[in-house]
Amino acid sequence: MECVVNISEGNDLELIAELAKAAGESLLDTHSDPYHHRSVFTLFGATVYSDVVKLTEKAFELLDITNHSGVHPRMGVVDVVPFVPVGDSDISQALQARQRFAREISTRFSVPVFLYGPDRTLPHIRREAFKTLAPDFGPPEPHPRWGSVSAGAREPLVAYNLYLSDPDLEAAKLVAKQVRCQHFRTLGLRVGDQVQVSANLIDPLNHGVYEFYRAVNSLVKISKGELVGLAPLKVIEETPKELWAMLDLSIDKAFESRATRINSDPSK
Repeated sequence: MECVVNISEGNDLELIAELAKAAGESLLDTHSDPYHHRSVFTLFGATVYSDVVKLTEKAFELLDITNHSGVHPRMGVVDVVPFVPVGDSDISQALQARQRFAREISTRFSVPVFLYGPDRTLPHIRREAFKTLAPDFGPPEPHPRWGSVSAGAREPLVAYNLYLSDPDLEAAKLVAKQVRCQHFRTLGLRVGDQVQVSANLIDPLNHGVYEFYRAVNSLVKISKGELVGLAPLKVIEETPKELWAMLDLSIDKAFESRATRINSDPSK
C-alpha cells in the first residue's frame, strides 16, 4: 500500500523535518512548497498504516490551521490522506485502510473526517463540506485547531505543475479551464512572482505528464515543470528524454525506484 499524505505546512523546514522523521521507515519522498504552504509525504511499505498514523499525530501536535495561508485549497492540518493500492493489493484493501484510518483519527482526536474515492471526489468534498455534506466520521463542525481530514482510497495519480513563461494569472486560469477534463483536474495559481497551471493527473498511466505538457504547451509558452512527489516509471519513460530536465523528471523520481531501494535495504 502507498499513502500520499498532504499536510498544511510548507514553510518551516524544522517542522517539516520533524514530520518526516515521524513518518518513519515508510517515507519515500517529501515535497514541500512555501507558496502552496503544503508538504506532500509519500509513504509505502509494510508499516505504512502505522507510520501514517504517527505522521498524523505529529502534525496535530505541531500545527494549527487557524492562521494558515497558501494558494492551495485546504480544509485542515492533515488535509488529504489517500491510500493507494500497489502491486498485488487492490482498491478494496485501500478502502479498508481508509475506513480504519478515518475511524481511528476521528475517535482519538475528535476531528471530522470526510471520505472520498470511488464513491465521490475530493473536489466535491471541498465544495460541499459542512454545507450540504456532513462528515462521515467525527463531529459535525471543523476542529478549532486542525480543521478536518479528507481520507481517500484511489488509484495512482500524479500531482504536476507547469509554470508559464509570462506570469499572467488570468492566462493561467484560462489555460487551466481549457485543458481541464476527466483526466486533468487543473487550477491556475500565482506562486510568488510566477504563475502555474497546477494539476492532478487522474489517469497518469494512460494520460500522463507528456500529454498534459503538450496540451498546455499548445496554448501558452512554458518555462518549466514541477513533479510533486513521485510518478510511475511509465509516466517518466514515455516522456521524451530531452524534456526531462525542463519537466523535472528523472528515474530517481519514479515510485518504483524509491520503493525498490527501500525494499532492498536490509536495515528496513
